[in-house]
Amino acid sequence: RIEGTVAPGFESVRQLYEHNMRTWTEEHTQLCVYHQGQKVVDLWASVTPDGEFSADSLVNVFSSGKSLEAIAMASLVGRGLLDYDAKIADYWPEFANNGKGDITVADLMRHEAGLPTLNTSIELEDLFTDSIKQNKVGRIIEAHAPKFVGNDSEKRAYHAVTRGWIANELFRRVEPTGRTIGEFLREEISAPLAADVAIGVKKEELNRIQKISPLSIFMHFLESMKPKFLGRGVFHNFFQLVARIARMVPGIRKSGAASAPLPFKGMKDIAFFNEPKLAMGETPSANATCSARGLAKLAAAMSAGGTFAGTEILNEAGWGAMHDKPVDAEMSGLFPSRFTQGGVAQFTACNQNSSKLEREFNEGREGFYGWMGLGGSIFQWHPQHDIGFAFVPTSLHVLDILNERGKTYQAEVLRCIANKAQTA
Repeated sequence: RIEGTVAPGFESVRQLYEHNMRTWTEEHTQLCVYHQGQKVVDLWASVTPDGEFSADSLVNVFSSGKSLEAIAMASLVGRGLLDYDAKIADYWPEFANNGKGDITVADLMRHEAGLPTLNTSIELEDLFTDSIKQNKVGRIIEAHAPKFVGNDSEKRAYHAVTRGWIANELFRRVEPTGRTIGEFLREEISAPLAADVAIGVKKEELNRIQKISPLSIFMHFLESMKPKFLGRGVFHNFFQLVARIARMVPGIRKSGAASAPLPFKGMKDIAFFNEPKLAMGETPSANATCSARGLAKLAAAMSAGGTFAGTEILNEAGWGAMHDKPVDAEMSGLFPSRFTQGGVAQFTACNQNSSKLEREFNEGREGFYGWMGLGGSIFQWHPQHDIGFAFVPTSLHVLDILNERGKTYQAEVLRCIANKAQTA
């Protein structure tokens, strides 16, 4: 069941989408793209005929939420309330405890704060907005010591969940009314844009959420053994997967992430993210609940300098600072990354000296900013071509670490725009 529309010139995106939905191991997906302020792709699909899934269904987009928290933090910078070069402890004195006094806001946003994991699991109730304001999460962070692996050039370690928790504590201390990131997002972005993007859903919104369904590692490998011409259900073949995992294992061991406690109490696997209490809490880096339509509209505002249809989401100063000072570094020794001081990745063109992993990470999404989420979601924008892009799946391909399945749509959109420019 494939529904939706594309604008003239983007027909090949629909053809690719239909092919992928019929070939890959998918369940439900949404794809939405804006170009120069106009919606040019608005597609959604489901392998089930029940009709419950729609373009307005909400889905956990995991780490795609990191760009939402980056936008929230940049709003404070734009108003002169926060400085990326300042120490976090300048705004939150208790954060300095146990050797964290010199960590800057930019360190946190670039995943260089030395807190990629915590030594305890968090209760779901402690992540409710009211509990956050009682400092239940803040106290745990304050008591924690940083742990850096390697020298200064190797300190970037993926703060998969913790970046959002720390950013939220900093945000609510700086924000003049004491709002959390979730409250700010709902009041200053979601409502003005009429966009479904949330960190912490309301109880009455739970019935709009479509559950995520992780593809098991066994099934992923099984599908990867099929030749592409026989309808391989995943992006990579078996040998590509094995080679990539082999390259990343040393970095995972070195980071210590594998031995850390799971972030949430009671968590056993990724399916735990379907828990209603988790959706209602605020974990900005890992549990944003959104539709592709909502994300793409916000991405369109970002691609246009912070404004969409006359609604300013981010002023010029905040937008410029968020995209400024990109720094290249290996992420926990796993893959190359280029993060700005505002905490969004910049994807760049590769050259003949680029590694295979670097090409796989960047090629097809050159010029985009933003990030992506575990298993497949992508929330990114392209200022040069004024593109707002969002892809939201419910079937999580967890071994597609660089989200190359969704990148196929980004590459096709770029091709369509290049073709339109040539024929104009």
